[in-house]
Amino acid sequence: MDNDNTESRVSALNQKDKTPYVVTSKSYTAVAINAASKAGEWIKTRLGTVTQLTTKSAVSDLVTEVDKGAEQMIRKLIFTHFPDHAILGEEGVEPGPEASAKALEKYADEEYLWIVDPVDGTTNFVHGFPFFSVSIALAHKGEVIVGVIYDPSRDEMFVAEKGKGAYVHGKRMKVSGETTLEQSLIATGFPVGRDSTLPANMAGLAHLAPKVRNIRCGGSAALHLAYVAAGRLTGFWEIGLNAWDIAAGALLVTESGGQIGDTKGGAFHLGIRQVVATNGAVHAELVQALQEADATGFENS
Repeated sequence: MDNDNTESRVSALNQKDKTPYVVTSKSYTAVAINAASKAGEWIKTRLGTVTQLTTKSAVSDLVTEVDKGAEQMIRKLIFTHFPDHAILGEEGVEPGPEASAKALEKYADEEYLWIVDPVDGTTNFVHGFPFFSVSIALAHKGEVIVGVIYDPSRDEMFVAEKGKGAYVHGKRMKVSGETTLEQSLIATGFPVGRDSTLPANMAGLAHLAPKVRNIRCGGSAALHLAYVAAGRLTGFWEIGLNAWDIAAGALLVTESGGQIGDTKGGAFHLGIRQVVATNGAVHAELVQALQEADATGFENS
């Protein structure tokens, strides 16, 4: 994407019947799209080349040189346009909920805060499983105003601006129409903190499996949220998430007509860790089911 042009056009060339989503080149959204696209394409070229694999808080909490390289690329692209903005990136924060909370608190007074997950779904990336994404959000005084999630494997760019809707392939997204859990395709994720959060997650799975049409677990919270926004999933829940996992996806969901909050029915904010996102119609029913199963995750926060 050429940021010197008056306008930047994001569209799929093979989707001729779809209206392209147009953004002004110097806008926050255009910079987020540009950064996600360039980082995502570079990440895709590194599939199967990982040489430095380390763990953070658990054996399932992986980090590679690709995560670090992609975050540096994104930081440079953002700072080129907005040198006075702050950036909260996953790779710059120590593992664990306390470190995540402190990182958010550190940037609480920043007017503009970019929230970046360079590779959401690192385990998938390492194994060559094509379900990972780049997630970039911009918050203004604590409210997310731009959300971009890019899936390089499918070349899908999910884009949302506060008050302007959410789009994929230039087509405006809308959440699905299911009205009951029984009709719903739900997704979840297995949390990193196995000892503390896995029991609640398994309790939720056991309780919900007979109540829904089916359950999926793709391994990227950001993409799951994008899929809720696109109507591909009715809902999603996961415990133990961080701001960089959900910030962009939260705006995608709400701008597509959906609802996102915590597993006890509370409102969304950047600090929530136990997350429920739905098409809105099944939200109360899903929250109630998680509470019935004692699977909200709050007891392990």
